[in-house]
Amino acid sequence: MLLQQFPELTVELAPGRTAPTHRAPAPPPPPDLADRLREERAEALLLEQRHGLVAPGHGAAPLRLHISDTIRDITDGVVELEEAVRERLGLSRARRVSVPERLRRIAGLLDEVAGDAVLAAHVRDETRRMARRCARALGDTETVVRVSGRCPWCDSVSLRAFPERGAVLCVNPACRCPAPDCGCHDDPAYRHRWDEGEWSR
Repeated sequence: MLLQQFPELTVELAPGRTAPTHRAPAPPPPPDLADRLREERAEALLLEQRHGLVAPGHGAAPLRLHISDTIRDITDGVVELEEAVRERLGLSRARRVSVPERLRRIAGLLDEVAGDAVLAAHVRDETRRMARRCARALGDTETVVRVSGRCPWCDSVSLRAFPERGAVLCVNPACRCPAPDCGCHDDPAYRHRWDEGEWSR
């Protein structure tokens, strides 16, 4: 999910900003108009330098700072995560690439990561944290439907269906199952999940 959504953050960074189009250069203004334009620019620059005033209609689209912070946080997190994975697996440092490419490289190492329970838990927790941060910044909200019946593990009425994911989750944070290697025992953010094929059960 993080790999799919991260590129959308750059689009959301400055909404309404479009890529520059290539146009034929405008003809030069007449000499008297060119002088007046130069004077107006000099006056606007003086106002901005002295008083911080900017002429209306002049300036770039504003950046959305919470999106910028999210991009920085996820970028730093992915870089640190890849370095930790490679160091723990005894691999040399990889060349610098984009965040999506780093995520693909981490995904390519998951079979080796799975052999180290501590590292696997760290990768899982960090990628989930960054995916949640990315989704929140993008304003993603998913329809949640209450499911009648009780969770087979905790016996609470905490089952919720997430139609877009095609999954039912137990949203009770205290839910624990009997499997000792399940994520519910060591990850407070873990939620038991049943995909469509298991709904009848």
